[in-house]
Amino acid sequence: MSLEKIVDAISGKDDGKKVKGTVVLMKKNVLDFTDINASVLDGVLEFLGRRVSLELISSVHVDPANGLQGKRSKAAYLENWLTNKTPIAAGESAFRVTFDWDDEEFGVPGAFIIKNLHFSEFFLKSLTLEDVPNHGKVHFVCNSWVYPANKYKSPRIFFANQAYLPSETPEPLRKCRENELVTLRGDGTGKLEEWDRVYDYAYYNDLGDPDKGKELSRPVLGGSSEYPYPRRGRTGREPTKSDPNSESRIPLLMSLDIYVPRDERFGHIKLSDFLTFALKSIVQLLLPEFQALFDSTPNEFDSFEDVLKLYEGGIKLPQGPLLKAITDNIPLEILKELLRSDGEGLFKYPTPQVIQEDKTAWRTDEEFGREMLAGVNPVVISRLQEFPPKSKLDPKTYGNQNSTITREQIEDKLDGLTIDEAIKTNKLFILNHHDILMPYLRRINTSTDTKTYASRTLLFLQDNGTLKPLAIELSLPHPDGDQFGAVSKVYTPADQGVEGSIWQLAKAYAAVNDSGVHQLISHWLNTHAVIEPFVIATNRQLSTLHPIYKLLHPHFRETMNINALARQILINGGGLLELTVFPAKYSMEMSAVVYKDWVFPEQALPTDLIKRGVAVEDSSSPHGIRLLIQDYPYAVDGLKIWSAIKSWVTEYCNYYYKSDDAVQKDTELQAWWKELREEGHGDKKDEPWWPKMQTVQELIDSCTITIWIASALHAAVNFGQYPYAGYLPNRPTLSRKFMPEPGSPAYEELKTNPDKVFLETITPQLQTLLGISLIEILSRHSSDTLYLGQRESPEWTKDQEPLSAFGRFGKKLSDIEDQIMQMNGDEKWKNRSGPVKVPYTLLFPTSEGGLTGKGIPNSVSI
Repeated sequence: MSLEKIVDAISGKDDGKKVKGTVVLMKKNVLDFTDINASVLDGVLEFLGRRVSLELISSVHVDPANGLQGKRSKAAYLENWLTNKTPIAAGESAFRVTFDWDDEEFGVPGAFIIKNLHFSEFFLKSLTLEDVPNHGKVHFVCNSWVYPANKYKSPRIFFANQAYLPSETPEPLRKCRENELVTLRGDGTGKLEEWDRVYDYAYYNDLGDPDKGKELSRPVLGGSSEYPYPRRGRTGREPTKSDPNSESRIPLLMSLDIYVPRDERFGHIKLSDFLTFALKSIVQLLLPEFQALFDSTPNEFDSFEDVLKLYEGGIKLPQGPLLKAITDNIPLEILKELLRSDGEGLFKYPTPQVIQEDKTAWRTDEEFGREMLAGVNPVVISRLQEFPPKSKLDPKTYGNQNSTITREQIEDKLDGLTIDEAIKTNKLFILNHHDILMPYLRRINTSTDTKTYASRTLLFLQDNGTLKPLAIELSLPHPDGDQFGAVSKVYTPADQGVEGSIWQLAKAYAAVNDSGVHQLISHWLNTHAVIEPFVIATNRQLSTLHPIYKLLHPHFRETMNINALARQILINGGGLLELTVFPAKYSMEMSAVVYKDWVFPEQALPTDLIKRGVAVEDSSSPHGIRLLIQDYPYAVDGLKIWSAIKSWVTEYCNYYYKSDDAVQKDTELQAWWKELREEGHGDKKDEPWWPKMQTVQELIDSCTITIWIASALHAAVNFGQYPYAGYLPNRPTLSRKFMPEPGSPAYEELKTNPDKVFLETITPQLQTLLGISLIEILSRHSSDTLYLGQRESPEWTKDQEPLSAFGRFGKKLSDIEDQIMQMNGDEKWKNRSGPVKVPYTLLFPTSEGGLTGKGIPNSVSI
C-alpha cells in the first residue's frame, strides 16, 4: 500500500467513493514564448483553486431529473501540479483531479464536462482516470481548445475513447452525443468568432476584392453550372459593398486570424514553423514597391549562371531609395527571413535536388520524359489510343481542334515500328494539356502578361523503360475567331544549332502548361479543395464516438486552416498564385471548369491508372492491375501504399460493420454521406457515380479514397515542388514571349545567345523569387508532422483489434520503405533516379522535418 493510500485510510478519505485522474493541458501563453520550458512554471498555479471544474457523466445510470442523460458527479477541481509526470511534452502541464464517484450509484464514466472559469483559453490534451472500480483505466483523448465558459452556449463535453455506432451508444450518453453534433453544426447565421466551434459550408466567394476595383473582382465559385466548386468552411463575414454576392476580406496582416474552428488551427510548433510563410506574405504588401524596384532596373537573368547564383551566392537586390524604404521599415530579423538576406539585400535559397548532382541534366529529353512518371506532376500522362490525337472540345464552338502531328514527323523515331504497331503494343503516350487550356487561351494571351500555347507532347516507351519525346505540338486560337479551330505548329527533337534551341523552348512551353495544370488542378483542386467538404461533413455529422470519425479524423488535420490561408494570400485575386502561374487572373475559374469532370470513384489510384490507359485490369498481378509502363515510380510505389491503406481500412470497417444492414441503419453515417454529396460537393449532387453507401464495401472504398487523397496523393504532388521546380528553368510557370519566328531578331539571337532568349521567354526575375519562396515553404515538413501510419495518441481507441490492425498497417508501410530504397538502388529501373540522379522518394512514408523530398503526412496540411 502506498504512503498516500495509508494516509488516506487513516484520515478516513479512502471510502472507495473516490476516483483519481490526471488532466494534461497546455496554457495559451506557452505559445507566446520561444523558450517553452521557461514559461511553464510561470502561472501554472492560475489553474489551481476553483478555476477549472470537471464533472464525470455515467455511461450506465441515467438521471431522470436531467432528461434521462447520464448521472453527473459533483464538480471536481484541478489539484496539485504534477511536476514528475512522464512522459510529457514541452509546454504541457499535468494536474491531479479527484472525483466523488460511488460505483453503485454511477457505474462507469463515459464522458465528462469541463468548465474553464479562467480568463483565457487552454489546450486540453487528455484526462485519464486510473482506477475506476470494477473497470480499471478510462482514457479520454481531448486535443481541444477550451475557452472561458461564458463564450459557450452549451457545455464542453468529451467522451471516453470507446467507439460506438449510433445504435450501440449507451442510453445515458445518447443525448450528449446528439447535442454535441447540434452545437458543431451551428445555426448558419452570423459572423463566426475564434471560440465558435462551428463547421458550416460556403461558396468560394471571398477570392475577389471588388471594393478595391474591378480588376480585383473574381467570379463566385460554387453554386452555379458555369463555375461548380467544392464548398469551403463558412466564416460569416459581411458581404462586400460593391457586390452583395462576394464576402469581404480581412486585411493581409491579419491573415492568421481568418476563421476556422479553433481545433482546426495549426498547432504551436507548426505555427512557429509557418510564421515564415506569414512573413513572406509581407512581400505582397510590398509588391507595388517591389515591382517598381524591378521594373526600374529590369533585372533579367541573362544566363543560367545568373540563376544558379540564387542558390550559390545569392543575388543582390537593386540598390536605391525604394530598397532603403523597405529595409528601414522592416525589422532586420524579419528581413533576413524574408529576403534570405544578411541585411545586404541578397536573395539566397537552398539548392534544389534537380541540380545538386548535375547542373545541366534537367535539359535532357530523357529527364523531360521521366518527370512525367516520377516528377511533381506524375498524374496526367496517358496512353495514346488513336492517331492523330483528337480533341473533345465542341467543334461547333471551337472548330477543328484535332492534332496536326503527322506520321512523317514521328514514324522514323519508333525503333522500326509503324505508328499502328506502336499503338497496338502500348508504346505511345501523350501529355495532353490542349483541351483544358484552349478555351481560355485567347483571354490569357490578350489580357494578361502571358504569351503561351496549348500543348500536346507525344512520347515513345523505349525497351529500356524510359520515355523518349517524339514531338511537341503548340497551338493557338485562330486569329479570326474560335470557330475556325486551332493554329498549330509541331516541333521535333533536335540537339544542335538553332533547331536544338527551338526544341528546348518547345519543351519549356510544354512545361509551363504542365506547371499551371499541376498547381491549379493536380494540387489545389484535386487534393486541397475536394477534401475540405469531407472535413466539414465529418465534424458536423459523425460524433467523435463514431468509428468512422476515429478512422478519418487524423487525415483532416489542419486542412481547413491551410485552405483558409490559401484563400487569404495564395489563390485570391492578385495573390501569389495569380502572379506566378500563367493563367493569371483566370486561374481559379479555370479550375472550376475542370471540376465539372471530377468523379469521386476515379480518384482511386487503380481506377485512375486504368482510365489514363497506363494500366490494365489483370487479376494475376499484385493489386489486380498491370502497369503498361513497368518503370513508373509514382504508380509502382503508389499501388503499394494504396493497397496498404485499403487493407487497413478493410480490417477496420469489418470490425465495426458485420453486415451491409449495419451500414444502412447507421443514422450518422447515412446523414454524413448525404450531406457530403448534397452540400459539400453540392454542385455534383445528382451525379450517378456517387457510391450509394448501402454496403460495407462501398464504405471501405469511400474511406480508402478519402485517405488516399488526403495523404499519398497530396504528398506525391506537393513535396516534390522545391526539389524539381525550385530551379525554375526546369519547371517554368510563365512564358512572356511566343516562339521566335525565322527572320525575327529573337531568332537571330538564338544563334548567338540561346540561353538568354530562353530565360527572357520564361518566368521573369521577380516572379521567380516569389515562386521559389512560395514552393520552398510548401515543400517543407514542420517538425510536428504526423505521417501515414502514425497517430497523435497511442490510445486513440480502446478497441484492441483495430489497434492491432493499425500496427500491421505501420509494419506494412515500413516494409514499403525498404522496397523503395531497394528499387532506387537498382540501376535496372532507370526512371527511379534519372539523368539528374534524384531518387524517387515522394511516396516514402516517413520523413524528418524540413525540405526532404519524401514523407507522406496524414493530411493536407501545407
